[in-house]
Amino acid sequence: MLVEGFNEVMSWVSVSLLAFALCAFVNAAVHREDAYRAADKQSKAFWLIILGVAAAVNLFMGVFGFLPILGLIATIVYVVDVRPALKHASGGRGPRRGGSSSDGPYGPYNGRR
Repeated sequence: MLVEGFNEVMSWVSVSLLAFALCAFVNAAVHREDAYRAADKQSKAFWLIILGVAAAVNLFMGVFGFLPILGLIATIVYVVDVRPALKHASGGRGPRRGGSSSDGPYGPYNGRR
């Protein structure tokens, strides 16, 4: 009974890691090639291959093994480092687009009030 519960938890973890890698892959596919050059990151093709392999490894191997851990690390690097740089290089999205560097979450920061 304990082993069945552990297997069920690990299957949910595997599905979550697969969804995480697929979301990162779709995000990498959406950005333009010149945004990667402007952000001074690896090429779009490089990240699509890395994230596609990570998703395929998670799909076929599950959670256990060395390759799924490498795929998770690559996905985390993309989400934490590359994605924000691409967002910044392409101008960002939302109401803060084009704002100055002194803008806070609720508007400009004036410092001395």
